[in-house]
Amino acid sequence: MRLGPESGAACYVFTYKEGLLSAVAHDLKLTVTAFSIELADDLSRVEATFDARSLRVVCTMHDGRPGSPPGDRDRASIEASVAGDVLAARKFPQIRFVSTRVQREGEHATVDGALTLHGRTRNVTARAEHTAGEWVARVRLQQEDFGIRPYSAMLGTLRVRGELDVEVRIRGVS
Repeated sequence: MRLGPESGAACYVFTYKEGLLSAVAHDLKLTVTAFSIELADDLSRVEATFDARSLRVVCTMHDGRPGSPPGDRDRASIEASVAGDVLAARKFPQIRFVSTRVQREGEHATVDGALTLHGRTRNVTARAEHTAGEWVARVRLQQEDFGIRPYSAMLGTLRVRGELDVEVRIRGVS
């Protein structure tokens, strides 16, 4: 079964600020607008491809809760930095995940697999839960594990933490 944004699936990336001037920055929620997830009918295998050029800012985050979206100029600047400076999306346009093991226990699952991001492949483990008619899988990534230097500005006094969270939501799959 093939899923993507057109079938109600969603992929979000959460980034977190740090540094001396972090008070003037924002944690962010981004969405990946172009991706495809291939699921085996029995949910025993997952393959997914994400377009690194398709990340868009959804909103700022405050203490884990959605805030307001940034202004158009800030949004465009953030999206350009993510695609160009952080992900090097021209050189590495595709992010790919292939499961190596899916272990399901009722409404919970552990998904192990290989994630290729920024030209490097690393093993990752996502935890998934089935609630309210959808599967929600979460994984914490370290940007440095994939050769990515977290974004920084103002001589490093404002920067994005090296760790970020990725959340994938899939509706209508039991």
